[in-house]
Amino acid sequence: MKKLLKVDGLLTRLQGGAPIVDGVSFDIAGGETFALLGESGCGKSMTALSLMRLLPDGVVHAGGEARLGEVALFGLPEREMRDVRGGRMAMIFQEPGLSLNPVMTVGAQIAEVLALHKGMREEAALSRCVGLLAQVGIPDAARRVQEYPFQMSGGMKQRVMIAMALAGEPELLIADEPTTALDVTIQAQVLQLLRETQEKSGMAMLLITHDLGVVAENAHRVGVMYAGQIVEQATRERLFAAPLHPYTQKLFAALPDARRSGQPLSAIPGSVPPLGSSVQGCRFAPRCDRAWALCHTQSPAWKVVDGQGVRCHLYAGSESRVPGTDSPSPPSPLPQAGEGNTVPGTLRSTLLQVEDLKVHFPIRKGILQRVVGQVKAVDAVSLSIPQGRTLALVGESGCGKTTLGKALLGLHPPTAGSVCVEGEPRGGDDRRRGSMQMVFQDPYASLNPKMRVAEILEEGMAALHIGDDSAARQAQIDGLLDKVGLARDSKWRYPHEFSGGQRQRIAIARALAVSPGLLICDEPTSALDVSVQAQILNLLKSLQEEMGLGYLFITHNLAVVEYLAHEVCVMYLGRIVERGPTAEVMRAPKHPYTQALLSAVPRIDGAGREYVRLQGELPSPADPPAGCHFAPRCPQVMPVCARRFPPMTSAGSTSHDVCCHLYPVVPN
Repeated sequence: MKKLLKVDGLLTRLQGGAPIVDGVSFDIAGGETFALLGESGCGKSMTALSLMRLLPDGVVHAGGEARLGEVALFGLPEREMRDVRGGRMAMIFQEPGLSLNPVMTVGAQIAEVLALHKGMREEAALSRCVGLLAQVGIPDAARRVQEYPFQMSGGMKQRVMIAMALAGEPELLIADEPTTALDVTIQAQVLQLLRETQEKSGMAMLLITHDLGVVAENAHRVGVMYAGQIVEQATRERLFAAPLHPYTQKLFAALPDARRSGQPLSAIPGSVPPLGSSVQGCRFAPRCDRAWALCHTQSPAWKVVDGQGVRCHLYAGSESRVPGTDSPSPPSPLPQAGEGNTVPGTLRSTLLQVEDLKVHFPIRKGILQRVVGQVKAVDAVSLSIPQGRTLALVGESGCGKTTLGKALLGLHPPTAGSVCVEGEPRGGDDRRRGSMQMVFQDPYASLNPKMRVAEILEEGMAALHIGDDSAARQAQIDGLLDKVGLARDSKWRYPHEFSGGQRQRIAIARALAVSPGLLICDEPTSALDVSVQAQILNLLKSLQEEMGLGYLFITHNLAVVEYLAHEVCVMYLGRIVERGPTAEVMRAPKHPYTQALLSAVPRIDGAGREYVRLQGELPSPADPPAGCHFAPRCPQVMPVCARRFPPMTSAGSTSHDVCCHLYPVVPN
């Protein structure tokens, strides 16, 4: 197969400093997808920016070659490179909200590409813009082409970015984490679109991601990157069947799933060395449990083992192996959360009971700001969480999950319904307001950057009069840091001095500082690499085992749900449409929406369900459809669905319930 892109010995370094992309080599054929896999900070995006010649200030290309067909990319003058960039090769950036111009309509931004690379203007360009938006699945494209980025959801902005990239009909598409911030349903649509475009045009694709499931379903070949180097390269089939490098093996071992729910995940200790830092020997050695003296003094050479490339001393020859360095035995299983040390008599006592909770926000218009409608963010939700148990709340963005979590804490006043904590009604001036705490999605945004960790943890304790004095509270803080796996002397540091995973541990410690019985965890691992995610999940599970905590776990990562949760509620447009034990809901979903969600999840074994593509977008909670809210998108819709909302009924199990007319209420 003819190679479209050839990269040989790519070297990118800080100006006058150490390399941050160090000797990277790979090639991509037409119609092929090559995935760069690794944790954040490994140099994946910097590799892509080097190829596009879009390096930030202070970073320079220092060596190596890259050829697109017969064109040497690093030998082109900038004027000629502008014709290649966006034309023959294009890039989808990781954050569409930052990459789109907020003061230009999406049509005008796509038209710029068409004018520069296709010579299309005015009516021809407008018609092509509408066609591209329709191609990427944006409904009512003729109207949307005149809208601004802020008027679109995150998934739609990502699709606009894809339309811009495809406008120049590139031979090579670089997709940098194209689905990281998207729901699984939108992620599946975006990836399906890229695959279909590739099949039609023969386009090559460089896919940058840390999601092993996305790699499994989309890549033909994979390069695993660590600290600026490719440490393993193979076909997708070979890599997933038998990864060779200890780093790759640990990435796979860190993945959560139902089979590992009774044992801790194999988290990778430490963190990726900062790009540009000087590391002697193997760069992974400080985190590798199979390293020996040679690994710390000599950098391993590239070795091909049965067609699979790897950079590791374990494969340099029999003389380099150390006896007893076979893969470590898996960790011994832990008891299931809620078992073990928890007192049996108190295990099932109810921590949280919610009945018909509603949170409606008024829509005001006019000079007098009259109420003309309601946004029904949460609409008659009921749920309960026993002590030592985890209830997962899943659904697409905009369905009301976070609003529900904040309403339980009193951050949003409920419109109707009741919330009882440990059997007592919860009020706005509740003296027991420390009994529930929240761990937010972005730990950096939720921690005060001007306060030291000790001050952050003591603030809530002082407000609720926990501890006799500051000295007593500091002693408790030391114990909290021990619990979450941080050094005691780290309490005198500021949040910016910690890694993302460490900051999330601080956020968990802050929540635990006031001795809550229930933690509301709002996407606490969505912004983290799989290795750091494993550390946080292990911590949450061990805290639940030790302290009998209850969790309301808000997420769209269904693999995390399978690993951590005992029960799951599926939410759609402010209402619970299915609930039950995690194993039952995940293995035998009843509601068509749950079935669509699960079918969209990429799986590393490639044995996912047949993909169910949902039509249209999530309706607005300000104007929900009549009858069943899911009816306009449901592949199994019936006439009754448009007339009335279905009641909650049993789905064949005493604890598995579903809101769907496919399962009529059985009279007693």
